[in-house]
Amino acid sequence: MVAGVQACILDPQLRGLYYATELICMNQAQQNVDPAEVAKFDALASRWWDPDGEFRPLHEINPLRLDWIRQHADLHGANVVDIGCGGGILAESLAQAGAKVTGIDMAESPLAVARLHQIESGVVVDYRQTTAEDLAASEQSQYDVVTCLEMLEHVPDPAGVIASIHTLLRPGGHAFFSTINRNPKSFMLAIVGAEYLLKLLPAGTHEYRKFIRPSELDAWARTAGLELCASIGMHYNPLSRAYSLGRGLDVNYLMHYRRPGTE
Repeated sequence: MVAGVQACILDPQLRGLYYATELICMNQAQQNVDPAEVAKFDALASRWWDPDGEFRPLHEINPLRLDWIRQHADLHGANVVDIGCGGGILAESLAQAGAKVTGIDMAESPLAVARLHQIESGVVVDYRQTTAEDLAASEQSQYDVVTCLEMLEHVPDPAGVIASIHTLLRPGGHAFFSTINRNPKSFMLAIVGAEYLLKLLPAGTHEYRKFIRPSELDAWARTAGLELCASIGMHYNPLSRAYSLGRGLDVNYLMHYRRPGTE
């Protein structure tokens, strides 16, 4: 609202309401959050731990992701934060591997499901509704490992998340990312194939324009001060209905970085 219109609001209560609304809008704009993405996962939250439901792929790839992380970082006793933890599938696995885990997400319903599930499982995870940026502002250099899997393609500013991850890491700490490449092959396999033909994911889970090329992720990471250690592709065989890790970053891929310094 322009200054002239502001001046026309003579009622003090209405003017106070206007300024409060403006403040809320400014705070939302400053947060690295896409409300549509949050709503999307809120709507699916109740089925998060159903191994045969919409999140079946996450359940199936979780052992592969966890094993790859453990190959590159010692999780026993490590202070770990899982950014974009959702319902807690990876977060609980990290805790079971011996880590002290914090899981953060901005979607309220998946976090509620995660907290309920940990009561059933007995696995201890500190779940918080916050962003990577806000956590980095209060907990600089506090984490040995940061995981950010299947999350970067759902936020407006992936580079901002990566910069915050550098801030969260202790010198020598490890960062793990997974996301989807942006090219015609990934469009056909990750959207047309996975969402519409094979029905592995709900239609509309991903937006092609938000996919991230490995070169883009690496440029953001290097700008943030992280050093690349390893990368690997994740592949799906529709005949065997099995996932595997191997060469080729054409579609789904993982990348491992470290913050320079001594642990």
